[in-house]
Amino acid sequence: MKKPAILKAKTPASPQDASLLPTDRSSRMLDFVTDEAPQPGEVRELADGVFWLRFSLPMAGLDHINLYALRDGDGWVVVDTGIAMAESKRQWEGHFRDLMGGRPVNRVICTHLHPDHTGLAGWICRKFGAPLLMTRGEYFLCRLLVADTGHPAPSAGIKFYQKAGFTPEQIELYKKRFGGFGKAVSELPHAYDRLTDGEWGLINGKMWRVIIGSGHSPEHACLYCEELGLCLTGDQLLPNISSNVSVWPTEPEGNPLDDWISSCHKLIAELPEDTLIGPAHGIPFRGAHKRLNKLIEHHEKALDRLYEHCRDPKRATEVYSVLFRRPINDSNRIMAVGESVAHLNCLKGRGLVSRRLNDAGQFIYKAKAPAAR
Repeated sequence: MKKPAILKAKTPASPQDASLLPTDRSSRMLDFVTDEAPQPGEVRELADGVFWLRFSLPMAGLDHINLYALRDGDGWVVVDTGIAMAESKRQWEGHFRDLMGGRPVNRVICTHLHPDHTGLAGWICRKFGAPLLMTRGEYFLCRLLVADTGHPAPSAGIKFYQKAGFTPEQIELYKKRFGGFGKAVSELPHAYDRLTDGEWGLINGKMWRVIIGSGHSPEHACLYCEELGLCLTGDQLLPNISSNVSVWPTEPEGNPLDDWISSCHKLIAELPEDTLIGPAHGIPFRGAHKRLNKLIEHHEKALDRLYEHCRDPKRATEVYSVLFRRPINDSNRIMAVGESVAHLNCLKGRGLVSRRLNDAGQFIYKAKAPAAR
C-alpha cells in the first residue's frame, strides 16, 4: 500500500454520526486491513486506484472521518468531503497537489447529508466546476437544514421536545443551539445529479453500483464495485460503533430504526461476506455479514430491554438508563432523546407499546400485555 506523506495535522473530534448506545464487541470478529490508519494528510491505496484519506473533525465524539479519492482516467472522483473548516481545505489542497498531481476532480459524491460528509462539497465543486452526486432525499434535506441557519427554533421543534419530556431549561438550550448545521457546510451547488438505488456507473473503467440504505439518514448511498470487491459504505456500515439512528422534529412519527434494521438485512443480501468495506469511521475491514448481523442483534436487544422497562409508563426522557451507558448531559441530550424516540416508535410500530399524552402534554409509553404481543 502506498503511503505518501502530505500534510500532517492533529485536530479535535466529530458530530452526530455515532450512536450513544453501548458499543458491541463484534469488531473482534472482523478482518481489518491494517492496524494503523493514515494520519491526516497521508493516503493509503485501499484498492486499485482507490485512495483512503483521513481528516480530523472539530467536535467531541469521533476524532476523524475517512474520505476516498478515486482515480478516474485523467481526473478524480471524491467520495465525501469533510467538514467546512480551514484545516480541511488546507489538507485537500495538499491532496489536490501531491496525490492528484493537479488533475481535476470531475465528480463529487456525498454518501449522505451530514456536515462531515457534505461540508466541503460545494467548495470542491466550485473549485473544479464538478457536478455534485447525491440521492434526492439527502440533497434536499441538506439544503433544508442549511436554510435553518440563523433562524429561530420552529414551534414544531419546541413541541416535539416538550412532548418528549424536556424541562423548560432544556427547551431554552435547544432554542439557543438551533440552526448550527449550516455553519459546517459550504454552500451546496443549486443543482445536483441524482443517485438512485441499483444505478450503475463507470469510474476509471470499472462498474460501480449504488446501494441505498436508510435509518441513519433518509437515502444513504453506498458505492459497490464487484470487480474490486470493495464497498464504500459511509455511515451505513461501521466496524466499531453503531451509527446514530434518531427521530427528529421534522418527522416526529418516523420509524428510522425499522428502516435501519431493514437496511442491514438488505446489505447482507447485496454484499458478499468477503467484500472489503471502506467505512466513514474506523479501519476498512472484511466480515460485512458478521458485523451487520451484530448490529441487528444490538438494536433488537435494546428494544427488548426497553419493552421491559416500559411495563411501568415512561416518557422518552425516562428510558436513557436502559439504552445508554454514558451519562446524558447538555452536550448529548438531543441525540439521546432522538435515539430513545426512535426505539419507542419502533416498539409502537410493532404494536408492543401504547402511547398517550399525560396532563402535562408529554408522551407516555407503556408496554402492552404479553397476550397483546
